[in-house]
Amino acid sequence: ERIILGQYPQGSRLPEQRIGEELNVSRVPLREAVPWLERDGFVRSRPRRGAVVVQWDAKAVDDLFDVRLSLEVGAARLAAREVGNGGPLAALNEALEHAQRTVAGGDAYEIARTSTAFHEAVIETSRNDLMTTLMKNISGRITWLFYLTSGLPADEAFHDHVQLRDAIASGNERVAESVAYAHIERDRLPTFEAMRGRLG
Repeated sequence: ERIILGQYPQGSRLPEQRIGEELNVSRVPLREAVPWLERDGFVRSRPRRGAVVVQWDAKAVDDLFDVRLSLEVGAARLAAREVGNGGPLAALNEALEHAQRTVAGGDAYEIARTSTAFHEAVIETSRNDLMTTLMKNISGRITWLFYLTSGLPADEAFHDHVQLRDAIASGNERVAESVAYAHIERDRLPTFEAMRGRLG
């Protein structure tokens, strides 16, 4: 959270002692956490420098969009198939209700978190365990980028999420794929515009 919120800035070394004091933990669990943070794309370990917070650049943004297209479009198709065969929509409906409340509240970090949670719910609805595991590895980065681009209209993203839920609910795999693809890809250019001057 502190990396996402910019309290530990991009490109900076993670201050072990300060974090330990702030979180009231020893250095041992902090050092154990670094590989997890690295796996999830928040830090890079550098020889003699320790863990350094990742710096977003154009390639990192493009890479994340490309992975999301590969993963989430397929998940939307599988989710529609599952729902068409009688599978539940509960996870998607709950995620939408939560997101609606946070959009109304206006807290940028909570909006980023609940928007990511909706995308996770699409994966969950697909009932593909491997997709769920892969999504866990990128969810933090998705939330981070959503937060950094919080100036983009949250109500438009919410409307897109309603459309995607409805497409999945229809059970039509191709429609769900198309809506998921359009929703993700449509945000690529606005994301770059919102990140202008902030990419390494």
